[in-house]
Amino acid sequence: MKRVFVLFLIVSVFIFLEYNPLIFNNFCLWAQNTEEKEPEYIGEFFGIKVPKSNYLFVKSTLQVFGYRGRPPAKNEEELEDQIWEQLLLSFVAFQREINVSPQDLENEIEKLLKAQKVDFDFRKDKDKYEQWVKEKTAEPVVLFENQLRHLLQLEKLKEKIMEEIPVEVTEEEAHQEFLNEYNTLSVELVEFSNIKEAEDFYNKVKRKPKLWDKEKEKRPKDFKRPGFVSLEFLIDIWKFPKDACYEMLKLKINEFYKPSPIYKGYAVFKVLEKRLANEEDFAKLKNGYYEQIRQRKKMEGYSNWLKNLKQVANIKIYGKEEGKEGK
Repeated sequence: MKRVFVLFLIVSVFIFLEYNPLIFNNFCLWAQNTEEKEPEYIGEFFGIKVPKSNYLFVKSTLQVFGYRGRPPAKNEEELEDQIWEQLLLSFVAFQREINVSPQDLENEIEKLLKAQKVDFDFRKDKDKYEQWVKEKTAEPVVLFENQLRHLLQLEKLKEKIMEEIPVEVTEEEAHQEFLNEYNTLSVELVEFSNIKEAEDFYNKVKRKPKLWDKEKEKRPKDFKRPGFVSLEFLIDIWKFPKDACYEMLKLKINEFYKPSPIYKGYAVFKVLEKRLANEEDFAKLKNGYYEQIRQRKKMEGYSNWLKNLKQVANIKIYGKEEGKEGK
């Protein structure tokens, strides 16, 4: 009976807020349709129906502000994923009683307007503020502010979840991060679509180093120089294998390194320049690396939490045959 009552209470909140646009900080977001009629539902998660008005609210928020911390949706499918993700997160925020205070909202508006370099005080000059919102978003102020409340609520939820994720950072991890960042390498590479072509060229150039420049004359577009950069950059951006980077540090200038996978296909490498990290610097910098790794692990933990949440929520979009699970 208790479980039935809790579910009934949550469903009641959905329906209640469908008719009450003055209540902003609960799971059921500000609804644009306030007429007293049976709400139209567009889907569900955890077996609880989601009103279409909530869906449209989140969609409008994403269209105005985007998904903070992420690139814009590339297509309708990505936008749909973002909408349902934010609806689900809003529900969790409601369950956890995460609220946005008036001061939180004012601070966010002030920060936003400051970034836009406006010349009015939104607290005093309501007309100019309303006109600015209308010009920028084509929305009324009440909707605009409620969208900001929604975004702030999701940010507070994320912060809360990340606070709760236990992480451990070892000195070995911090030291490795230091080495990745302070060891610096410059290489020239030539790209190949498959490993056999790369191995054939590597074996030839090992015997006759001048073949490197001859091959470069034939297909200059396949030869790249990432620059004199950290190993971290080569590993993260160019997708060099970490072991390959450290092996190349051991080579002499103008020596070649065997084929390895990179961001696209395979490459053979020629070492141009290198600079080794100064171990004496680690003691001065290690606390920063501890925090850097801690935050990264918390972000990874949050991503895993969100992925699991979407899976257990069993999101269903009415009109589609299957449940929409998290990716």
